[in-house]
Amino acid sequence: MSLYESNYIRLRWLVGNLADLTGEQCSRVTGDCDLVLKVTERSPYTTSFVLTYRLPSEPPEYPDMRVRIYHDAHLAEAQEWLLQSPAERELDQRWARNMMLNKWLEYCLERGHRFFSPTENLAAP
Repeated sequence: MSLYESNYIRLRWLVGNLADLTGEQCSRVTGDCDLVLKVTERSPYTTSFVLTYRLPSEPPEYPDMRVRIYHDAHLAEAQEWLLQSPAERELDQRWARNMMLNKWLEYCLERGHRFFSPTENLAAP
């Protein structure tokens, strides 16, 4: 669960108030691909979204990762990742997906990506 908690914290740094997340947002940083977040489902206790890099290729490739936020538990779980191997055990796949999400969020934050206004008062890494 500590990995899911870490994902939640990193998402909070990247997005701001996770409970207010709606629609599609794009973060643009000089020298990096656009980072796109698109909400796919909302309920009182969860929000699901797809996190995608827009890669400069023809046709454009999108390395999608589907993520679910559990607002009441303050957890974020990577639920689907296009690069996973179907031969792996489910537990191994979950671990790999969530480690990938954690490292990707760390990388995006280090590059300067944010989905909230710089005037918002949030604690950042």
